[in-house]
Amino acid sequence: MVEIEVNGLMTYDRAVVKLPAQAAGEIARLYAPPATSGTLQGARVTRAPFGTTPAGEAVDLFTLTNAHGMEVRTMTYGGIIVSLKVPDRAGLLGDVVLGYDSLAGYLRTTPYFGAIVGRYGNRIAHAQFTLDGATHHLPANDGANTLHGGTVGFDKVVWDAEPFWGDSGVGVAFTHTSPDGDQGFPGKLEMRVTYTLTDQNQLIVDYYATTDKATPVNLTQHSYFNLAGDGSGDVLQQVMWINAGRYTPVDSALIPTGVLAPVAGTPFDFTTPTAIGARIAADDEQLRRGHGYDHNFVLDRAGAELAHAARVVEPGSGRTLDVFTTQPGLQFYSGNFLDGSITGKAGHVYRQRNGFCLETQHFPDSPNQPGFPSTILRPGEEYRSRTVFAFGVSP
Repeated sequence: MVEIEVNGLMTYDRAVVKLPAQAAGEIARLYAPPATSGTLQGARVTRAPFGTTPAGEAVDLFTLTNAHGMEVRTMTYGGIIVSLKVPDRAGLLGDVVLGYDSLAGYLRTTPYFGAIVGRYGNRIAHAQFTLDGATHHLPANDGANTLHGGTVGFDKVVWDAEPFWGDSGVGVAFTHTSPDGDQGFPGKLEMRVTYTLTDQNQLIVDYYATTDKATPVNLTQHSYFNLAGDGSGDVLQQVMWINAGRYTPVDSALIPTGVLAPVAGTPFDFTTPTAIGARIAADDEQLRRGHGYDHNFVLDRAGAELAHAARVVEPGSGRTLDVFTTQPGLQFYSGNFLDGSITGKAGHVYRQRNGFCLETQHFPDSPNQPGFPSTILRPGEEYRSRTVFAFGVSP
């Protein structure tokens, strides 16, 4: 094991996350790029072997720890967040993401637990799109559609990785090159995704990419959260707020219809904090199609700067999660297809709605939806996106 330990000085304030009306200053500060040098008292990053793939590729596990004990474990296979331990109201750490104890589980079967997904997160209709007059055919791995980049998306490759540490925190930088034609997508895509753990109990995810041919890009992070702790049961009592007055309804194949529909008066209105389970069984065609929530929310935001997208509060433990992003959309998925067939960490069986995902993103099927914000990256341009997962506690 190689260990890097950094020293310095930082005070501890566990309740740093502000409510939406108080978030402006925090958002501006978070948007500053993470530093690449500096010190933090008690923060460290370690690297250790975590097994090999069937192809013989070595997989490493990085453990990021801040001065207050918050811990993020992530591996080079898929850039997967294996565990994420944050304090509750009493200061006790608990793992708040679903997953497996070893690499073997992720290799065997996984619904994208904790992974970086791409080249295109979410769905592309009919496994094809037309760009600059050429039609590109992709693998169909979700019925007739392509989901999360195809049969071998970025969640199933071994990324290169290096640790870093600085004034903003400690972290790991993942890099990967997707060749021209990978899963049918045009262009060689060169990517860097960094995870930074700060002493304010924030996990900052930064995405960067360039290409040599025009191609759609939509990278996101696919952790399944349960703020009560992994294995604690369903998330239906956890209270959700989403900063979105509209969402994108879907057809029976979960492809957006192209309409930006108002959430007001529907079960999709989370502009007032509401328990996830309060309306999930309502008599609503969209909920039936998604088997619950599996929809993209159109975030209320001005410009491309970091904005507050969502807040979740777990009443029992007091843990809170605030999500900030530069992206225009947020996919809220309520773990509808977890069916008890997966046994995860510590022997926990994952059943329906034992976790939720908040995937910051562009809208699903944007390459086929001219009315949606464009996801096309062209040569000479840079793809940049930032998401912050900020953890705290409620009184």
